[in-house]
Amino acid sequence: MPEVIFNGPEGRLEGRYHHSKVANAPIALVLHPHPQHGGTMNNKVVYNLHHSFARRGFSVLRFNFRGVGRSQGAFDNGQGELSDAASALDWLQTINANATSCWVAGFQFGAWIGMQLLMRRPEIAGFVAVTPPASIYDFSFLAPCPSSGLIVHGASDEVVPEVSAQKLATKLQAQKNIKVDYKSVTGANHFFSNHMDSLTAAVDTYLEGAMERV
Repeated sequence: MPEVIFNGPEGRLEGRYHHSKVANAPIALVLHPHPQHGGTMNNKVVYNLHHSFARRGFSVLRFNFRGVGRSQGAFDNGQGELSDAASALDWLQTINANATSCWVAGFQFGAWIGMQLLMRRPEIAGFVAVTPPASIYDFSFLAPCPSSGLIVHGASDEVVPEVSAQKLATKLQAQKNIKVDYKSVTGANHFFSNHMDSLTAAVDTYLEGAMERV
């Protein structure tokens, strides 16, 4: 998978990019967990999200937020990371000017950043949020949530209680004109240890159905 370097707000950002063989393919941006807790673009959940989109014919980019790996800059409590994500999406759209649709996906901290990006970029048509940290961060900015998507959470998550994700999903499901699916993975902990196949299957099934509806 080709390594790419592109310009971010605080210097170079490092990523991995898959270019679809499909003409005018949809695009997806995948965001990693908290940089100060070991989160990188090579996190297993992020890696598997990336490949789920690639299998569905997307051109996909995952990258390291500022201060992670070879990406320049320093952690900025979410504000800078949101700017990094916007720059990454800009780069992805430049490479794929005729993409048929645009998606964002993220795990944990990356899901929080991805949902904020969703509010700022009306071209984003769908999302996948894995373990959104609704017990840690405020998600009230999703008022209303502009796009349909999927929320996946581990039923045995020891870091972010599943009930917080359920409440977020229920709130979003009550909104009109969008459809938010919620999938609880029985037995899965925060990192989906020993349950990665179940997570991947949930995402694959959702994307297959979503692309058929387009």
